[in-house]
Amino acid sequence: MSDNFGFSDTLQHAADDRTLTYLEAITEALFVEMDRDENVLVMGEDVGGDFGGAFKVTKGLAAKFGDRRVINTPIAELSFTGMANGMALMGLRPVVEMQFADFISSGFDSIVQFAATSHYRGIGKVPWVIRAPSDGGIRSGPFHSQNPEAWFVHTPGLKVVAPSTPADAKGLLAAAIRDDNPVIYFEAKPLYRSIKGDVPGGEHVTEIGKAAVRRSGTDVTVIAYGTQVHTALEAAEIVAADGIDVAVLDLRTLKPLDTEAILEAAIKTGKVVVVHAANRMVGVGAEVAALIAEEAFESLDAPIIRIGGLDTPVPFSPPLEDAYRPNAGKIEAAIRELADY
Repeated sequence: MSDNFGFSDTLQHAADDRTLTYLEAITEALFVEMDRDENVLVMGEDVGGDFGGAFKVTKGLAAKFGDRRVINTPIAELSFTGMANGMALMGLRPVVEMQFADFISSGFDSIVQFAATSHYRGIGKVPWVIRAPSDGGIRSGPFHSQNPEAWFVHTPGLKVVAPSTPADAKGLLAAAIRDDNPVIYFEAKPLYRSIKGDVPGGEHVTEIGKAAVRRSGTDVTVIAYGTQVHTALEAAEIVAADGIDVAVLDLRTLKPLDTEAILEAAIKTGKVVVVHAANRMVGVGAEVAALIAEEAFESLDAPIIRIGGLDTPVPFSPPLEDAYRPNAGKIEAAIRELADY
């Protein structure tokens, strides 16, 4: 992982071979979708002008699309989330940048009470996207490292996505922008500049609600999303040296869950580890484990193991944060435990 989590003014440009960083892929999706639909606009703290946002995701957008479509806001998350609600009801498609996912709690009421229920209550569609830079491992402490996805997965009326690759970062953002529902888009800060991958040029849409098999295997299945997909793949490579064949399923969408893919992956090996960086307590992993227990219990050969963050605020201290977070060693130990069961 990169030790520079984004406070850099250096933005790499798309390579001719279409290999982009995760961050570049997000930026490209914004350029493409704003070009495609004049109703798409971007708003948030410092997203406009030359600055281009805290992580430089929106750099260059204002120069191309102007200040009426790339809007700097005050540091007032509840206010500008409410503004996005109104814009969406009037036919626009705002893409709101929360500077850090942690700050999304300030706009909570506007999201879960208003946006999530407006269509059901007959007020109208609220087709906005909130981009929420999430996850830790970057020594930034409790206000800049959280993974609050479970709050929104629990809320009817919202969709929640969490890409792990550059191609999905572009494709899922495009799908979220085109969706008529409010979508929370969790982008993983540790992946911004630490991974590159092939990304289709032009319009590229990844269907919301579909998981992806990142690694095939026959002994144990690891189910993960976001940064932990890469950690799971690292653990799978380690145990492969000892003949343990691990499958890795990337959820990609947390709501709606791809229940068919989850059950198929669980039944195939009969042994499942569920991993996420968010607190394990009442996290998305609990829902996945419950689904498997309810629908595929007779196919299991061992108890499901859940790995997540500890039930504490995210520590500043490097050794404490390392102890808090899932890592390849913890996943490897769980895989070996299930393989020996």
